[in-house]
Amino acid sequence: MNHPVSVVTNSSYVYGVEVECVFCVFVPHRQMKTVPLLSSFAVKCIQSVRGLYGETIEIPCDPFIQTENAMMIKWKYEKKDGSPQDLIVKSKDQDALMTLPDAFKKRVSMAANSSLLLSDGKLTDQGTFTCMVVTSTNIFEHQNKLEVLKSPEGLEIFDKAQELEIGKLTKLGVCTAKNANPAAEIMWLKNNQALMDDGKGVQASILITDQIRLHAFVQFLTAISPAELVLFPTDSPETVELLVTPQDPLVEGDNMTLECVADGNPAPTSFNFHLKGETIKVENKNVFTITNVTRDASGEYKCSLIDDRGLEASKNVTVNYLDINLRPSGRIEKLAGEALEVTLQIYSSAAHSVSWKKNNRILENEPKFPKIAYSDSGVYECEVALGPLSRKASFELVVQGAPVISSLSKHSSDDGKYKVLTCEAEGFPKPAVTWNINGTLITESPFSNGKIIQKFAVVPSENLTVQCTVSNKFGSDSKSIDVSHFFVLVTDTHVSRDQTKLVVGVVLGLLVATVLIGLAYWLYLKKSK
Repeated sequence: MNHPVSVVTNSSYVYGVEVECVFCVFVPHRQMKTVPLLSSFAVKCIQSVRGLYGETIEIPCDPFIQTENAMMIKWKYEKKDGSPQDLIVKSKDQDALMTLPDAFKKRVSMAANSSLLLSDGKLTDQGTFTCMVVTSTNIFEHQNKLEVLKSPEGLEIFDKAQELEIGKLTKLGVCTAKNANPAAEIMWLKNNQALMDDGKGVQASILITDQIRLHAFVQFLTAISPAELVLFPTDSPETVELLVTPQDPLVEGDNMTLECVADGNPAPTSFNFHLKGETIKVENKNVFTITNVTRDASGEYKCSLIDDRGLEASKNVTVNYLDINLRPSGRIEKLAGEALEVTLQIYSSAAHSVSWKKNNRILENEPKFPKIAYSDSGVYECEVALGPLSRKASFELVVQGAPVISSLSKHSSDDGKYKVLTCEAEGFPKPAVTWNINGTLITESPFSNGKIIQKFAVVPSENLTVQCTVSNKFGSDSKSIDVSHFFVLVTDTHVSRDQTKLVVGVVLGLLVATVLIGLAYWLYLKKSK
């Protein structure tokens, strides 16, 4: 009697494992003659299982069989000689019994849903694993063919072509993806365009105009790894360029580097440098350096190929320079009232800037001296700049002459006890200051720019004429000022008796003097009559 055969196909992922069911076969099982023919079957289902290398692989039992009430569940695998090898046997209400070979020790267990768990998946684990389920009425066998997937260990291009020749078919390189399971799919791209495989290898007719970039891609499952091969065509040089460093500005004292660049593949590495009538041959490099250049280095420079003098490049080079000449310079001594001419001559290769300082303070304009004053004394400095170049020059102006008193003034002290006289004078060298009366020197200012100020204190007992005199080796000057004596007005009731007597005596003295003067005048008038 023929019995129906059911073929089932299905594909899905179970816990990171791809499961593809290929077919299921229901086979009659005749264990008891009294049991009807179709009452019991041994069920075999073969499916494909894919797991990832190094990870835990779950191999499912028959997803269509309820294993909760199974009397026994057994997992076994097929050895290389085709004989079965038990792995785990789990009877109802009993612990699992394992009989594991060395290859599976400590890596095999059974999940709650009866799936076989295989940790740290290896390529040697590939094979057929069978889940057998025994129930009270049937026996099911569910076969799983395990394939372990392994990504390639990198992508490598070797035997790379060193150069390409126009019109000639050249092997560019070999791309490999090692230790992949299954074998990785390799694809070549030229400038991001896929190259076709004709079965003998990937070939392409490539028009060589510039550098080309070839990429090899390996595609494995959902991962793509690239490698790149950059090739340049063999070509003769057609252009030459001369580069100068530094470009701008190049100044005296710099190091100037000439670099000759030519196209072609391979690029030339030896050149002739033509330096203002002199030719220097440079091999195995494309640069030539001139140290500490001067303004005489300005001019036209050229470079060319050693074997092709007609293929050359040129560049005009300007070496910037800056010189200045300041007159006068150093220490200059002039008499007050004289004139002084200042000239600054500048020799430069380009536009420049000029700035002036006096005693380190910036001046808005260039100093001019049509009539020198003492206040013009000081140190003058000019700075001329051209890019990174800078030049400085300076002179010190010392104004000499006989001193002159510019001011002589007076005022009372804050407490009213003495008079303060102030004498201001200009001259150089430093003038000496003298007074014609006795007194006390209060202060004297620092001598700066030929100017001096002295303050003098006096207590006049009568009306005085005070004279201030200033002098140095060139001459002297004097000025006078009148100073009134002090009048004392007594208002304090607590004045001492001696002071009172002194005041009374002075008043009586004045009265007596007045009487005597009046008497003498009366006698004179009487005699004249």
